[in-house]
Amino acid sequence: MLLALTRQAGGRSWRLADACAACAAATSETAVVPDTLLGARRPKPAGGILRRARHGLSPGPDERARVREMLTYLSATLPQFTSPAARLLALQCALRSDTRGHVTVADGMLRSMRLRGRRELWLELAQAGWLETASPRPGSVAVRLLDATVLDQAPGRGARRRAAHWALHPTPLVVPAAAPAVLQLTALALASHTLRTEDLDAVSRLCGHSPQQTMELLDRLVSARTLASWHHHHDTGEVLWQFPQQLPQCSADRTAEYCNPRRPERR
Repeated sequence: MLLALTRQAGGRSWRLADACAACAAATSETAVVPDTLLGARRPKPAGGILRRARHGLSPGPDERARVREMLTYLSATLPQFTSPAARLLALQCALRSDTRGHVTVADGMLRSMRLRGRRELWLELAQAGWLETASPRPGSVAVRLLDATVLDQAPGRGARRRAAHWALHPTPLVVPAAAPAVLQLTALALASHTLRTEDLDAVSRLCGHSPQQTMELLDRLVSARTLASWHHHHDTGEVLWQFPQQLPQCSADRTAEYCNPRRPERR
């Protein structure tokens, strides 16, 4: 895996993410960050992570960043027509796999994702050459990932599993469990961003949608009260969204348009 820097919105923003050499070369306005002599960050003590989970506090930036980076990678490696449900399943498998690419997904987790018994999703990922199913086991599904880049992930399995767990309930944008996978994937893509603003094309790529589909799904998230509002800035291509429990805070350097994002018109 390489560290790649991608320019967005004409240079107004930049995105730093892990990517394979092929993905970095295929992505426009992207440069590979050279290796340095800086050591890796010291791991956070497990006690802090346990306290955060015990008291129901929001996840740290690592979980969000790891999910966003994996969604970015899957958007490049999976076929564009891959269904949202299959993308959510691939995300969980990639984050939970061991160093040999083996992962066992329990029926309980599949049931919580409303994907239990969806054999066509496993077949969809298998036909894409991304995984192969192993011998069936009672109460679970065992698979082996065939993507060599996924097998070479730098974060430890514990850190990746925490990110996978957060992806099942991506606060603060948790949609009802009965919501279709396309809405769950869109909400997850938005929740993985810390700044609540991103280039519309970038959000669309994370979900495998067209920009027009993404805007329609943002409307549906507002109707479901998962989002408070959203606004698309046509001159920059950026989309800004607001969470229901987080009101925009105006400041002298922010325009009224950002401080009072207009709700999408009803169709």
